[in-house]
Amino acid sequence: MSFILGLTGGIGSGKSAASQWFETQGITVVDADIVAREIVEKGQPALQQIQQTFGDWVLLENGELDRRALREYIFKEPEARHQLESITHPAIRTSIIQQLQAATSPYVILVSPLLFETNQHQLTQHTLLIDASEDLQILRASQRDGQSIEQIQKIIAAQMPREKKQELANDIVLNDGHIDHLHTKLAHLHQQYLTRSKNEYSQ
Repeated sequence: MSFILGLTGGIGSGKSAASQWFETQGITVVDADIVAREIVEKGQPALQQIQQTFGDWVLLENGELDRRALREYIFKEPEARHQLESITHPAIRTSIIQQLQAATSPYVILVSPLLFETNQHQLTQHTLLIDASEDLQILRASQRDGQSIEQIQKIIAAQMPREKKQELANDIVLNDGHIDHLHTKLAHLHQQYLTRSKNEYSQ
């Protein structure tokens, strides 16, 4: 059993930059966003359940999920979101657990923007929040995604408040926008996590 670290942060906080750094150190990263895409790929049981629940219109001609059509439908029908989540959340959780257990690095990281909101933090022994001011989040996300400031503010508003995440996280790294500052702080924590995994989780 490996030491499992949960890594989270709001949109534009630098969560991806942090997880990429850990990967360069040879640490396995399981990304909940990637898992969420994988479980609805063609041929996956969750996609078949979505088709049975909502109808054939959720599929494109090539048999893949029509994400846009489904997203628009859920936006109009709030009840449909619960139906969809009752299919996808268990499938995501199962896949995450399998991937975490298969990891062979000294410790393993679960990266999830909704780590606390979806109770995925319960799968981890320790949590790290990559934190940034809202101004920086908006600046970064608008430059990266080409979304309007209004859209990004809506996403931030829909996520758990920054203060609440700060209360829940075991470790917090304030990402001020300088990548070398971020890497220095992560390097310090990486040594702590290596020590902890060696002491507590070595076979």
